Amino acid sequence: MFNFSFILAFIMSSQPSIVKMVRAPFLTSIIAPIVAGTLLSVYINGYLEVINFIIVLIIGIGLHVATNVYNDIYDTIQGTDKVNVHRNEASGGSGVLLDNPGLFGKMFFLARAGLVIALIGTVALTFLIDSELWPHLWGLFLLSAFFSKYYTAPPFKLAYRGFGEFFVWFAFGPMAILIASVGQGIGFHPMVLLLMPATGLSTSSILLAGQLIDLDADRDGGKHGVASRMGTRFTSVLYLLVQLAIVTNIILLFIYFPGSTWALLLALIPYVFIFPKAAGIILRHHNNPDTLKAGAKFTVLTHVAFSFLLILGFVIYLF
Repeated sequence: MFNFSFILAFIMSSQPSIVKMVRAPFLTSIIAPIVAGTLLSVYINGYLEVINFIIVLIIGIGLHVATNVYNDIYDTIQGTDKVNVHRNEASGGSGVLLDNPGLFGKMFFLARAGLVIALIGTVALTFLIDSELWPHLWGLFLLSAFFSKYYTAPPFKLAYRGFGEFFVWFAFGPMAILIASVGQGIGFHPMVLLLMPATGLSTSSILLAGQLIDLDADRDGGKHGVASRMGTRFTSVLYLLVQLAIVTNIILLFIYFPGSTWALLLALIPYVFIFPKAAGIILRHHNNPDTLKAGAKFTVLTHVAFSFLLILGFVIYLF
């Protein structure tokens, strides 16, 4: 179905780059919870299943690539991206298909390839974990595959019907942490459950900041997220509450995890040095899309720094 010569020709001829088409910088949203969940599982088990970790990472990246590309495809088809005059690095999609409408075929190929790669990884992992974990693994894969396309695609169009915020949190928080732990042979362990919220909330904060910028385009395109339904003031306050929930989650890990947990507090450093800038802009200028772009960039920087330091904290905690 996917022969090597076609894939090679696709890579060599792609303009713009595949990095832009798959929105690669945002893959941190899936890499961070998988790595953190794996490190926590190693703490619980006392050992690392290296092959399983690599496979889970491939599954996660494949599904996230499919999600990013399908979102661009269907937001373009349904007109949301076309009317967005405030597109930037932190929101509004890649804009690849607006500038290069001839790439629809290649974008569909990328999305489907991501799903196929994730499926192959899931099949492989099935033979490497206990059978009692198979329902968890396959349930996570099937649900993730569904979200990847139908987050924006008809007939479900989850993001257009007001379910986008919940499913972003669920996919990049509980689901991503759980598949990492399942790959290491662990299911719903209490420590795993306590870790689940933070990474999904971090990704959701990017979504909320982006919705404030994309509000006019979302309303014109019928994409009814929190900002479209509840207004910018409400969304800016919700953004602040989401970020405070992340801080609370990390403090709870520090309090309730066994052993020396000080290193987990490293994840809060961005909330001292970066987040206040983002919060100030978003709270004061919640209805000014051009000014909000700086707030969205600081939100992404907070997310990236948080993700890196969360992983570093777990590495120190582990050793």
